Amino acid sequence: MNTLSSATRPRIVVIGCGFGGLEATRTLEHAAVDITVIEKTNHHLFQPLLYQVATAGLAAPSIAAPVRLLFRHQPNVTTLLGQVTSLLPEEREIELADGTRIGYDHLIVAAGATHSYFGHDEWKPVAPGLKTLADAFDIRRRVLMSFEAAETTTDADHRRRLLTFVVIGAGPTGVEMAGTLAEIARHTLAGEFRRIDPCSAQVLLVEGGPRVLQAMHESLSAKAQVQLERLGVEVRLNAKVTAIDASGLEVDAAVGHYRIDSSCVIWAAGVAASPLGRLLGAATGVECDRAGRVKVEPDLSLAGHPEISVVGDLAAAMSYAPGKLPKPVPCVSPGAKQMGRAAAANVLHRIAGESTVPFRYRDYGNLATIGRNSAVVDLETPLGPLRFSGRLAWLFWLFAHAYFLIGFRNRIVVLMDWASAYWSFQRHARVVADLSSKNEP
Repeated sequence: MNTLSSATRPRIVVIGCGFGGLEATRTLEHAAVDITVIEKTNHHLFQPLLYQVATAGLAAPSIAAPVRLLFRHQPNVTTLLGQVTSLLPEEREIELADGTRIGYDHLIVAAGATHSYFGHDEWKPVAPGLKTLADAFDIRRRVLMSFEAAETTTDADHRRRLLTFVVIGAGPTGVEMAGTLAEIARHTLAGEFRRIDPCSAQVLLVEGGPRVLQAMHESLSAKAQVQLERLGVEVRLNAKVTAIDASGLEVDAAVGHYRIDSSCVIWAAGVAASPLGRLLGAATGVECDRAGRVKVEPDLSLAGHPEISVVGDLAAAMSYAPGKLPKPVPCVSPGAKQMGRAAAANVLHRIAGESTVPFRYRDYGNLATIGRNSAVVDLETPLGPLRFSGRLAWLFWLFAHAYFLIGFRNRIVVLMDWASAYWSFQRHARVVADLSSKNEP
């Protein structure tokens, strides 16, 4: 067993380099501390645009950046590629899959989230979710190969099943995915096939609740649904999925129980905390919520373990604004960024022997794009809510996401790719490397 440790300066370990871990580490850039960042992949991923990799709109390097590159000029950071398998709070150590133990004085856990199938993990192989680049590559292959298989089959029923795409869950990811799939069928692939008409593809968005984008104002949800339907997406609300298999899914709705035959089902309905949350809860005795998120103190630390902070999607955190009741912090990237900065600032307070500060989340609003010239924006401003939709909202969404991308090169490349796609209707990242997967339709 290897042990990595240093006692010269305060040792801070950050687990995960998503939005929360990245912001925490950057906040500590000029502090007299030694930081170890542990990430199970070698890259930071801009997840809000991951669906565009899955739908061939962007190449993977456009929304990702090597972790080592991000901290190249931050000398107090050591980056390790590894999977955390054990947490030992009494010894103030963590253990990696290869047996390496790393000591810490302060630990920031930002391990993120994964898919939740609400107790039906057997659905995962036939209804992939979208959280990683590997997920995006898998979904892109399934979508494109469904059209290829439809071109070769002579069975009308099989062809109909191949050209039926179902997205489960009408949150931002589901809405964006469904709208983009409709655009691919009606614009990107037009004229490229001889035996099928890609425009005949059916895109269904299945939502168990009463409206799409339920986190937004009802007026914007209604506008988003109208824009989806104009693109050719069939929206089915109050439709609860009861079973999924390789050839389709079963749905319970107000009209009764029915089946949808489909060879390409995409899951966007549920999110659960990283399994590391349960490990951390068991090791520290701290309670986790139903989604596996760790319940934290007002300053984002753990009860009984002030040296451990949890941020991002892994934290069941509350926002504490003066004069207001605490409110749950939503699992969105701005929340993860703000928690990362706050946790790092509180670590510095502890090192200096100062009191920590309760976390306050600043809600700047929500954005979602539906498709070409279609989006909805729900902003919180000092003068009150600002809500709008359509082309202006789409432009706002576009430039906001480009602005928050990591690195100047990525911003330029993404804007150029979007401009090219807008004028040509083409998606040039349509490369499928593995044509022999066992999951092929």
